[in-house]
Amino acid sequence: MTHLPRLKVIVLISGQGTNLRALIHAQQTGELHSDIQAVFSDRSDAPGLERARQADIDARHLEPADFDDNAAFDATLAQEILALEPDLLVLAGLMRILGPDFVETFRGRVLNIHPSLLPRFPGLNTHRRVLAAGDTVHGATVHFVTEKLDDGPHIIQYRIPVRPDDSETSLKFRVSRGEHIILPRAVGWFAEQRLRLINGAVMLDDRELNQAVMVDGEA
Repeated sequence: MTHLPRLKVIVLISGQGTNLRALIHAQQTGELHSDIQAVFSDRSDAPGLERARQADIDARHLEPADFDDNAAFDATLAQEILALEPDLLVLAGLMRILGPDFVETFRGRVLNIHPSLLPRFPGLNTHRRVLAAGDTVHGATVHFVTEKLDDGPHIIQYRIPVRPDDSETSLKFRVSRGEHIILPRAVGWFAEQRLRLINGAVMLDDRELNQAVMVDGEA
């Protein structure tokens, strides 16, 4: 649907930016009809910022310690983002909880990628928790962002079986491969105007999703 305008995207990160790399690659190859306008990080040393610079994308850092509180940080971040007039925000490894005012400002226009099959294991250390719980499947979820941590409506999930010899490291590697598949796909749906959040419901191709689209990975 190349007749549509290019989707203006802002990406927020805290670390390596591997999902950012997947988005940049999808954009460069034409898989995504998008324009990543800027990458924001709450860490000055986030390697993902250098990934952005190498792709000639505006890379910006806001230092949380420079603000009186989280609300002040969120307000400045929102102001800088609003000035760019984006269509979509993508949280691709941002290790901060954004406050309700920020979420409300961009409601329906913020996607997050989380390394678990939500609602299982919101929060941190998901691979360790999967192994400790003895779960037989694991994966990743792309969802719309709401005020509650990792609790917004699900869009698409990547699922793999947990192998008897899996470790935290191997699970992280295997799940991350799936993240790089489902995040560009969800952003692509949004760019094609196939995906929307309407009155709290995920709509894909004008039909309400009662459960996330499931993508099965390798055994």
